[in-house]
Amino acid sequence: MNGANGDSAPAEKTAVVFHGVEEVPLDFGPVAAAIGNFDGVHLGHREILGGAADEAKRLGTRSLAITFDPHPEHVLRPANAPQLITPTTERLRLLAATGVDAVLVLRFDEALAAVPAHEFVRSILVDTLQVRSVHEGRSFRFGHGARAGVEELTAFGESFGFSVRVHNAVRVHGMEVSSSAVRALVAAGDVRRARWMLGRPFGVRSTPARGRGIGTRLLVPTVNLAPYRGLLPDFGVYVTRLSVDGRTFRAVTNVGNRPTFGEASFAVESHILDFEPVNLDEQTELELEFLRRLRGELTWPSAEALKAQIKADVAQARRYFRLK
Repeated sequence: MNGANGDSAPAEKTAVVFHGVEEVPLDFGPVAAAIGNFDGVHLGHREILGGAADEAKRLGTRSLAITFDPHPEHVLRPANAPQLITPTTERLRLLAATGVDAVLVLRFDEALAAVPAHEFVRSILVDTLQVRSVHEGRSFRFGHGARAGVEELTAFGESFGFSVRVHNAVRVHGMEVSSSAVRALVAAGDVRRARWMLGRPFGVRSTPARGRGIGTRLLVPTVNLAPYRGLLPDFGVYVTRLSVDGRTFRAVTNVGNRPTFGEASFAVESHILDFEPVNLDEQTELELEFLRRLRGELTWPSAEALKAQIKADVAQARRYFRLK
């Protein structure tokens, strides 16, 4: 499958989410399943999940996405664990809109990490979920020590009576789509190519930081995000869209330490271009989508130089929206 330039619209159906096998009804199976971390729910993931959903329709069964929380690397190798493209709540929202009937979240801890691949297949996939088909990418690994892959899974399927469909990697503009590739692009500020792989703009969901204009109404055209622990683009200035209280605004966002004047302090600060007062308090959910990188972070010799650059950034952003 080759990705298109445009963003991929999610399916209209919304899946039910089970938090643990104990929540899955006894009569839920049989199922066609896909298993993975699914960080980012990118085009490659959606190819696999769509395959499971399509096969479930053909078989007259239900389709199920099986994922893990927290990300296994945060348990097994916390010092080297990646920043997540999509925190758990966002990942579940995206998974639930892929066309599958349900999402099963397995809590990943040391006990689950110690379960051998054969036992995982027998106890969870076969005995509990009555799996009839499993869809995976070629790089899929599972079981204690991640010792098993799609070859072992296929052999288990032959023993237990389910089929395994292995999907080739999705490529977009010659690039192989993967969560690690998306993370690398976003971390480098290349939100344009990350968007190709995700099939949608890279975005974050957060709440406003404390500051001026934050009360029951937003009365100034600038919003700072509260501290955010997930993946963010490289320091710089971006064309963005900011959604708040049911409204979506065009914006220019600076990610960085604001080093020009005074002590440096990290912020994700968005200046709204088409500002109107809007309801906002410290619990209001914000969604910020990164559309294009304008420039890296710079230190300016004077306030006048900084103001001139901000004016130029705003002009570029307005031109971007006019062209789009």
